[in-house]
Amino acid sequence: MMTRFALAAVCVLLMVCPRAQGAQGAASPGGRGTLNALLDEHVEAIFRADPLEASRRGDARFNDAVPDYSPEGIAAQRAGAAARLARLRALSRDGFSEEDHLHADLLEYELTTDLAGGAFFPEQMPINSMDGPHVWLPQWGTMIPVRSAREQADYAARLEKIPTLIDQMIAQMRLGLAAGRTPARLVLAHAVAGCAAQASPAFVENPGASPFFAPWRSLPEAEQNALAVARARRAISEGIVPAFARMAAFLEREYIPACRESIACADLPDGRAMYDQRLRYYTTTNMTAAQIHDTGLREVARLRGLMLDLIAQTDFPNAQGLTGDALFAAFLAYLRSDPRFYFTSEAEMLAGYRDLCKRIDPELPRLFRTLPRNTYGVRAIPRFAAPTSPAAYCYPGSIRSGVPGYFMVNTHKLDQRPKYGMISLTIHEAVPGHHFQLAIADELENVHPFRTLTSYTAFVEGWALYSEKLGLEMDPGPDMRRLSTGAPRPGKGFYTDPYDDFGRLSDEIWRACRLVVDTGMHALGWPRERALRFMLENTAGTEIDTNSEINRYISWPGQACAYKIGELAISGYRARAQEELKEAFDIRDFHDCILSGGALPLPVLEKRVDRWIESRRAGG
Repeated sequence: MMTRFALAAVCVLLMVCPRAQGAQGAASPGGRGTLNALLDEHVEAIFRADPLEASRRGDARFNDAVPDYSPEGIAAQRAGAAARLARLRALSRDGFSEEDHLHADLLEYELTTDLAGGAFFPEQMPINSMDGPHVWLPQWGTMIPVRSAREQADYAARLEKIPTLIDQMIAQMRLGLAAGRTPARLVLAHAVAGCAAQASPAFVENPGASPFFAPWRSLPEAEQNALAVARARRAISEGIVPAFARMAAFLEREYIPACRESIACADLPDGRAMYDQRLRYYTTTNMTAAQIHDTGLREVARLRGLMLDLIAQTDFPNAQGLTGDALFAAFLAYLRSDPRFYFTSEAEMLAGYRDLCKRIDPELPRLFRTLPRNTYGVRAIPRFAAPTSPAAYCYPGSIRSGVPGYFMVNTHKLDQRPKYGMISLTIHEAVPGHHFQLAIADELENVHPFRTLTSYTAFVEGWALYSEKLGLEMDPGPDMRRLSTGAPRPGKGFYTDPYDDFGRLSDEIWRACRLVVDTGMHALGWPRERALRFMLENTAGTEIDTNSEINRYISWPGQACAYKIGELAISGYRARAQEELKEAFDIRDFHDCILSGGALPLPVLEKRVDRWIESRRAGG
């Protein structure tokens, strides 16, 4: 999973602004000049609405700012987006190059989709089972450059503004209460404790222990801006701690007791229309909930058959006399309970992931012509965020700001973090999955900066899921048997150990199950217990991960459907290209075609692949 912050849930934090620093083109009467001016304006709007993202990408103009969650600010952002869309649609496309048409189509798609989502006021629900300001704000100090005296002063100024942001979010949640627009009560179980953790009295006594003080803990004392340090300490003890205390009290006493009992998005005001829009937004298709549900059921049946066949290749000791569902259930119980499949120390677990990363890295040039310049590391998810976080996620870095990417691993409750899922998880979150794709997009050259900012979940997550199978095409080097006592299986790449391969298939069927349970809960009336049982019966996921994931789907309607829909599309494009090009098919060129255009909606990506196939067929 690519990490998201609350800003990602607010799909239209956009406002009319001057042209973006570093963007190409200038306002002029001609069609192309006006298009470039609109693109410039849109990039500027994104950075002004999301100054944290601007900082991550090296634009220092907004380093002292935080998002504006006020109703007036959100309304202005949406009005700006609507105005840009109207001007774009009125624009003459005479003289446009193919690249101009692509930029215009993408901008229209993005503005139209975001405005459609904004009609359901997502800013009124900024906290859910996984996320909220208590999770994403404390981690930003490690994700943006805070080195120079000026950057330290700006960061301190940003900390001073966080209480206003917190109070704006509380006000938005009150508006949501009045409108009947709230999360399901059951997914907020950890939110109070999460806010209270950032309001600890210990941070009043020692602000330097707060996560918000993190940038200075890694700076030598001689390089610290003393005035900025003093401001930051005061901002934490006198502003941030009381603000999170207010939010914790609000959640506990006012908000959570009034949240809805129902788990279905369809039960919100205009909820079914909202869910249909969320499916379109995340999958970038017009598939209905019923079509997505049926696709999931077919994929679950296909993958379950492959997993049953694979059990016979393991050293599972209790297979005698068992077949079908009984064998599958017994094997899953074995995987969840045998100690050999779990680490006993955080250090050992992190070392295992780092070893896998360095085994994978040398394999990438055989599959890709274009490699990212930015590096990545492996870190544990912070303890305050781990209990409600997934098994892992990716923090995107940026070569522009000199910040590396990070593969973040959950070390909370090690007896629930299985080794057999490590390879597919590493490939998905690090390389050639999220870090690889996001870094390449960030580093695109000779394109408008707008193209480096697009992020469509079906593409981003579909690519990462597709990448998991690329582990079958890699050479792991010396014997990669890690969990089995049997012989290695040639031709299985990094999945030479059958338990690792079962873990890969379990991860894939997990994404297929999401199609079933997300649509089941939000559109078809499934209770939470039915969704949980379906996941546990069809995947090797542990109970803690599965419970966390079910709450995630309740909190984030439609998002989980993007993974499998995107992967099926990308895998289908590759199969078509291989069939049509035969010996002329080059996997490295195909992957360049997929990644070198930045993140694209699936219909746009399909046209791009079709053009690539035609050019290869013509000898281009």
